[in-house]
Amino acid sequence: MAGWTEKDIPDQRGRVAVVTGSNSGIGYAAARELARRGARVVLACRSEARGTDAGDRIATEVPGAEVEFARLDLGDLASVGQFAAAFPYDRLDLLVNNAGVMALPYGTTADGFETQFGVNHLGHFALTGLLLPALLATPGARVVTVSSMMHSMANIDINDLNSERRYRRWIAYARSKTANLLFTHELARRLAAHGADVVAAAAHPGYAATNLQTAGPRMSGRKAGERFMEVGNRFFAQSAEAGALPTLYAATAPDVSPDSFTGPHWAMWRGSPGPSWRASWTCNDRAGERLWAASEKLTGVACGRLTV
Repeated sequence: MAGWTEKDIPDQRGRVAVVTGSNSGIGYAAARELARRGARVVLACRSEARGTDAGDRIATEVPGAEVEFARLDLGDLASVGQFAAAFPYDRLDLLVNNAGVMALPYGTTADGFETQFGVNHLGHFALTGLLLPALLATPGARVVTVSSMMHSMANIDINDLNSERRYRRWIAYARSKTANLLFTHELARRLAAHGADVVAAAAHPGYAATNLQTAGPRMSGRKAGERFMEVGNRFFAQSAEAGALPTLYAATAPDVSPDSFTGPHWAMWRGSPGPSWRASWTCNDRAGERLWAASEKLTGVACGRLTV
């Protein structure tokens, strides 16, 4: 995979992809490149205005691109259910669980979950479960969930998934990204036990310049923090396009293994895609089982077809 770029993406004609949070950042870059290679891409975004604008921009950059907007608010399980119920295709080749929030002030989703855990993990857990029939019906389908190198800051607390005892925004973010990796691990294990050929993999962008870094400081009114993040994005981060490469590799490269974790090869920070280090707690079967069971209970989405 040394030197792998978007030019190495295999032909995607005839394939259907859903990319969450694809109106900006690495989600937009990933959706655009999948469309460039011929995939029909569903832009699953919370804002209709930003989602349709993203579709228009991709159509301008990639003449003939097959892209469409569908509203999805991962912080509202009713919206997740509506998206899945209205999904118009009988196949789904690629689900990219990309959307996320980072280091926000304490808040809750429409269903009362701590926002980062609710959006980053529970929303994607429910979405994957509801789209599972289409994924299982599609030979060679993949689920790629975007985590972060910052997962290494904290393991989940199965007894305090919603950070009700104490909220620290960066620890809550790290726990949600650990949950992404544990979910991938458990999903891969259950798919294998089911005999399915769906590949569940994870990726992370390293340090990529997106609006993810500045949203938290802006929401909490921390002007100095917002400026600090802006400077970091300008001088130290790689581009969103470069940050999207690990996701695109995990989504399309022929040799991707179940439960693999792909990131930038240079110190998990930047560069072409390569195998990424991950904390040992993200590969713990018992922890994966417990998170899966808790996620089913919290979301009401039971992935009964994937029992182990």
